[in-house]
Amino acid sequence: MFGKVAADILGLSDVGSVIKPENYDKVDADDYVMHEDNEKIYFLIKSKSDEYCFTNNALIHLDGTSATSKKRMLHRYSYATNRISEVKLETAGTVDLDVEIKFKIGSVPFSIDVHKKHIEEVKDLYKALIKISEISHENEISLQFAKQSLDVASTTLGRVTSADSNLVVQFKMLNQAAFQWLEDSKKQYIVKDFGYVFEKYINTSSNGKRVVLKAGAAAFPSEINTIGKSRSETLNIFTNLSLSKPPIGTVSYPLSFAININCKAVP
Repeated sequence: MFGKVAADILGLSDVGSVIKPENYDKVDADDYVMHEDNEKIYFLIKSKSDEYCFTNNALIHLDGTSATSKKRMLHRYSYATNRISEVKLETAGTVDLDVEIKFKIGSVPFSIDVHKKHIEEVKDLYKALIKISEISHENEISLQFAKQSLDVASTTLGRVTSADSNLVVQFKMLNQAAFQWLEDSKKQYIVKDFGYVFEKYINTSSNGKRVVLKAGAAAFPSEINTIGKSRSETLNIFTNLSLSKPPIGTVSYPLSFAININCKAVP
């Protein structure tokens, strides 16, 4: 009894770990990702009983009844039909060993405990979810405006009298125009794939591996060398590699290939 209380106090009862991309195929959630439709895992948290898999299209939750049972309930929450909201991040206290990321997807609240050693990765997830929440909220408002503008147009046209007696043709044309307007608005404002958001905020390369650059590290592709380059020339090299600035200390960047670089630049 005391052991359980102590585990709860210290955050050890069912604390999740962030799974590395190279191990995605070793977890159960990967079996339910729609790889056939180009669905891709961008972030995965695994605890003793649960798995939380964030793809470009949905959150896949494998809900375990307990840490000792193999029985799972699979839930899939599409971002297109379940808006993410109320995103929060609770950092670790003095005696805590976990951080907590909270959010709602649709009407379902989530509170996920993650070991505090993964705080940097969880911060990335937090930023991605915040951005998805903002985009979905803005698109929801824009879609409402699109529907309201259609209602206004319909009401206005209804007041216009016409000498043309072919009401069937007019009705068909108006109906087709209204349907196309709603269809176009839906395609524009209901986003199904948020891969571009995850790629912006989750620091992984295209092959799914986190890349860490260290200032002063050795070896860069032989055709590119920044030794002896001016600061502006070095910055241009990194800009061409889609990096915002050269690395200072130890940082993570999204790259299409893994590199190390000695970035000593002359003033």
